[in-house]
Amino acid sequence: MPNTHSLTLPPKLRDNKVVEDEGSPSRDVLIFFISGNPGLIGYYEPFLSTLRTLLDETNLLRNARFQIYGQNLAGFSDDDHEPFTTDRKPHSLEYQIQHTLTVLKQLRIESGPRRGLPYDDILLIGHSVGGYITLELFHRLLRDPSLAPHVHLTSGILLFPTIHHISSSPSGWKLNLLRKTPILGDNAYRIAQTILRLCPHNALHWLVRRVLGFSAHGVETTTRWLKSRDGVWQALHMGMDEMKVIGEERWGNELWEIAHEAEAHDREIPTFFFFFGKNDHWVANEHRDGFIKRQKHSKRTRLIVDEGCIPHAFCIHHSEIMAEKVKAWILEMYGAS
Repeated sequence: MPNTHSLTLPPKLRDNKVVEDEGSPSRDVLIFFISGNPGLIGYYEPFLSTLRTLLDETNLLRNARFQIYGQNLAGFSDDDHEPFTTDRKPHSLEYQIQHTLTVLKQLRIESGPRRGLPYDDILLIGHSVGGYITLELFHRLLRDPSLAPHVHLTSGILLFPTIHHISSSPSGWKLNLLRKTPILGDNAYRIAQTILRLCPHNALHWLVRRVLGFSAHGVETTTRWLKSRDGVWQALHMGMDEMKVIGEERWGNELWEIAHEAEAHDREIPTFFFFFGKNDHWVANEHRDGFIKRQKHSKRTRLIVDEGCIPHAFCIHHSEIMAEKVKAWILEMYGAS
């Protein structure tokens, strides 16, 4: 049975050895992916696999070797926790931030003469609420490096980020209304679980494939999540917590001006790349535009609004085009001059 909890994509092998340029690469870089909600890495396998292929195929990277890693957020796999109860509830957004930091502290270079050592650089890629987690990690380690002295965060790529006033977005407004509705909000997961338990696996699989029109990997991941013991409860609990926590922007200017140490010559290399949807149902346009206006003079922050129609859930049908974009941004950070 394939591993559905994490995804590790090492550099391409040639003759059973990692492909390297002349000499050993100067930096080992971990690309650590943080998913949205529901926090299932299975949704992102085509995106990350395509990114892996694109990075392996380019010859424009300067002495950097990339390891790609991502895993489920906590609580979305039934076997990563004891069953949730009214006394032992699902994990909050704060728990996910701390859990992600714990994982980052444990990861080490997996191959070569430097095996077992910390990574030189860590590039975080966050989708949706994963973008919020990304910024919180940068913020906390900037304020207190002793929290993880060997975790060297250098860059962040935030895809369709939900980083402030999420409850003002079209979908956020609906979820927040559910959260505030007496009795119904606290029992929404029970209603959902009852309906899903009554729906046979094959019927649910058909509905996700035919009615929702999901791709093959999206169908398998979604069906497995919907039929799990605690996955839906975890998603609803965390989502409602997001409505309470993700409000006013909470990061100071020092965060946006972090310098990227892989800088070459006199280039200004962005530390953060933000990619916003044109009309993202989880992001309020007025707050997005206000954030862009406030950040437009920052030399270390690149802000892009999609000119097409890539949806918030890009990982269902638009993995390849997003991987191309992310590869281009990585080239800006680590490419030859």
